[in-house]
Amino acid sequence: MAIWPHRFFPFSYSGAARARALRAFFAASVLLTGSLAGSFAARAQQAVGPATGLPVPRYVSLKSDHVNLREGPSKDHATKWIYQRAGLPVEITAEYETWRRIRDSEGAEGWVFHSLLSGKRTALVAPWKKDAPPFPLRAEPDANSNVIAKLEPGVIASVKKCDGTWCRLKINGYDGFMAQTNLWGVYPGEKVE
Repeated sequence: MAIWPHRFFPFSYSGAARARALRAFFAASVLLTGSLAGSFAARAQQAVGPATGLPVPRYVSLKSDHVNLREGPSKDHATKWIYQRAGLPVEITAEYETWRRIRDSEGAEGWVFHSLLSGKRTALVAPWKKDAPPFPLRAEPDANSNVIAKLEPGVIASVKKCDGTWCRLKINGYDGFMAQTNLWGVYPGEKVE
């Protein structure tokens, strides 16, 4: 019996039968490929760090006013930068033993020792709009709510809660809400409890 080059369908099938078999084969291939792609996407969304088991990437903040950003995950690697701003939000993009690779709001990346990071959530107000006028901090999560303060771009605020659209922030005695799209330190649509 002759076999097709792909070894799936014998040539003895009639033209119509071969066409039906091919359609069934390709339909099954598409379904299988789609379910595998969905499975891989779900795994990618649920990626966790090997050292902590926590999601990667994730936002954290700097604990100290002196944090060395290193080229690699050890004290033997050169210091690329020294952060001097406790509370600065950073994004953990990888883990290696007691080291975390982080990225800041300007895109700089490097490694820091895990104990220099805090799970306390903070956010920067629109650091990509350095020359913009101040952003309103509102009394309620509503664009028509009273403005209780105006925050300059680059200001750090503590994130208390986010519903995916608005975040409740605390800063210098003020407690209010800002549109999540104006913040770096929370993901778009992320809910923070």
